[in-house]
Amino acid sequence: MSKDDSRAPQGNGSRVTHGGRHPSAQHGFVNTPVYRGSTVLFPTLEKLLSYDQRYTYGRNTTPTTDALCEAINEIEGADFTVLATSGLHAVSTAILSFAEAGDEILMTDSVYFPTRRFCDQVLTRMGVRTVYYDPLIGAKIADLLTDKTRLIFTESPGSQSFEMQDIPAIAAVARERGIWVLMDNTWATPLFFRAFEHGVDVSIQSATKYIVGHADALLGSIAANARAAPHVKRTSIALGNAAGSEETFLGLRGMRTLDVRLERHQRSGLEIARWLRDRPEVAEVLHPGLPGAPGHDIWSRDFLGATGLFSIVLDPVAREGLAAMLDHMRYFGMGYSWGGYESLIVPFDCSSYRTATVWKREGPALRLHIGLEDVADLKADLVAGFERMAAAVA
Repeated sequence: MSKDDSRAPQGNGSRVTHGGRHPSAQHGFVNTPVYRGSTVLFPTLEKLLSYDQRYTYGRNTTPTTDALCEAINEIEGADFTVLATSGLHAVSTAILSFAEAGDEILMTDSVYFPTRRFCDQVLTRMGVRTVYYDPLIGAKIADLLTDKTRLIFTESPGSQSFEMQDIPAIAAVARERGIWVLMDNTWATPLFFRAFEHGVDVSIQSATKYIVGHADALLGSIAANARAAPHVKRTSIALGNAAGSEETFLGLRGMRTLDVRLERHQRSGLEIARWLRDRPEVAEVLHPGLPGAPGHDIWSRDFLGATGLFSIVLDPVAREGLAAMLDHMRYFGMGYSWGGYESLIVPFDCSSYRTATVWKREGPALRLHIGLEDVADLKADLVAGFERMAAAVA
């Protein structure tokens, strides 16, 4: 379904249900099947030598990957989308689409740690300098720009610590200087933050999270506007970027329920965040969708919703107390990633790898993903955990 089709559905539910679907091309079946394969045959020598057909090699595109890319184009409002094997693969491919030896890139200090590791370990070897900046800098990012600045990488809210960035202000500064703006938009997805409408050139998602939605596949997406599309396409092809057929199909499966799942994640997440704010064990709730929380003003202005991921800071407690709480949760699992149907909880401490800002809290911090379970059961699970924590340190 093309973006300029005047009959194209405009609501989120319609977009995620119909984007990339062409039943008439699949003998009437509503789902695009899994196309497994590497070799694609050409009917004539002329077509072989000129690559004159829609599909030429399995690494490039298949009907399965085309369907998901088209669907993501639809919800992103993008001109071009390519898939990657994971969110981190999408991030690294997107950055490499623009950064060259001798360049500088500006990277938010609250970024997802593996992105920071890629910058510090890989880009450094390539002669690209990464300058980390305060995620709350807004338009003052202009003070950090030099003649070598190639791109600004944003992530809002920040990974783990949930700082909200003023994306329109940053994008306006970048646009004046011809600098690219990239954004990791995994938390909000395009349904809750319209990245291109706020000046972003490339919107990246770890589709592992809410697109797939079932904790059963690794996948990434890079969506670009018309200006950025040639750079992303060229680099993706050169790097041999190829998402797996099975994973892509699972991304398509998850896409169809994205709208209704996000509504549930949002509703349950906000309810539990409000409830945790009143718990005596909790010193701070980091959820931009909560009135009065840090960044709520930016969230209210720019975002269309909130998802199920947020963090809390507990009052100081000994490690044995924290272990007693987390080791015996019934519904909250301890595990990395998020965005699936299940609730998760993990402790974190980002103080050791911040370089432009300081993360300092007296008590331990926990990142929660609120899944699709009943809120009453999740609250009871947390209450039982708090009681175990208290008993362990009594």
